[in-house]
Amino acid sequence: MELINDFLNLTAPFFTFFGLCFFLPPFYFFKFLQSIFSTIFSENLYGKVVLITGASSGIGEQLAYEYACKGARLALIARRKKHLEEVAEIAYELGSPDVITVHADVSKPDDCRRIVDETISHFGRLDHLVNNAGVTQISMFENIEEITRTKAVLDTNFWGSVYTTRAALPYLRQSCGKIVAMSSSAAWLTPPRMSLYNASKAAVLNFFETLRIELGSDVHITIVTPGYIESELTQGKYFSGEGEVVVNQDMRDVQIGAFPVASASGCAKAIVNGVCRKQRYVTEPSWFKVTYIWKVLCPEVIEWGCRLLFMTGTGMSEDTALNKRIMDIPGVRNVMYPESIRTGEIKSE
Repeated sequence: MELINDFLNLTAPFFTFFGLCFFLPPFYFFKFLQSIFSTIFSENLYGKVVLITGASSGIGEQLAYEYACKGARLALIARRKKHLEEVAEIAYELGSPDVITVHADVSKPDDCRRIVDETISHFGRLDHLVNNAGVTQISMFENIEEITRTKAVLDTNFWGSVYTTRAALPYLRQSCGKIVAMSSSAAWLTPPRMSLYNASKAAVLNFFETLRIELGSDVHITIVTPGYIESELTQGKYFSGEGEVVVNQDMRDVQIGAFPVASASGCAKAIVNGVCRKQRYVTEPSWFKVTYIWKVLCPEVIEWGCRLLFMTGTGMSEDTALNKRIMDIPGVRNVMYPESIRTGEIKSE
């Protein structure tokens, strides 16, 4: 057995390099033709039933509007009932023939089953499941005194998607439906102070990669890996190391800084178009894809860049981080942040 591994250690890189030289050109030509075909025969969403978690704000809210404009029937899920009902009213006005709201917390398995049961009870079917609900936590790992208080991050971001997907799978199989998994570019581009958030998004990515293999062509899965998109997160709302919800726009500047923030509406449009075309991945803004290439080829450069932008020599102080100093330059926020982020209008619980 060791001889076989020694042989593969020597030969695998060589054959992989030359194999890719011959394989990649025809493969990407096939992918090009496939993209043209999927664009021409993009899915018609009129009358389809779409369940969206985390639909009261941010990307989830804009996804509701985008699906509504295409005539989909919607089941909108969130913890904040008032804001959810406001989104539902707008979605109905935009063209959705039928909208229901379900007040629920996806971190609770019983709520996830109830979400799907109420959707099926009302509509009788399910075509798209959009696992969008998510929270973030910002704190140096060593500063977290009680680690169990951060459970909400993985419970919502990862387990919420797992619970809801498991409950919805039988109905998605019946309709040959689609799953939208909201991961993040943070799954590979791992900024400091967000270790648990990054881990939760990497878990989402790998879980749905595996599920895609298990389900085959029965249910199509689109994994979304956004960069910085306008949301409550980019407005400075997050869980602290103590597990409490805080709003700190100075910390927002540290964690986003020199990266331009894209609009949630544009991100939602790209996601829905990608799902209808059966794309395996959607990254918005699309230039963020290059960060994955850098991560694979030059991981040390990514690590050095993150330390340079997000941290100081001591690694603790936020005020002297390069990102923060860049955002303190007059006029920079106006260029890098959309108006919704600059005004700091954050929906309350």
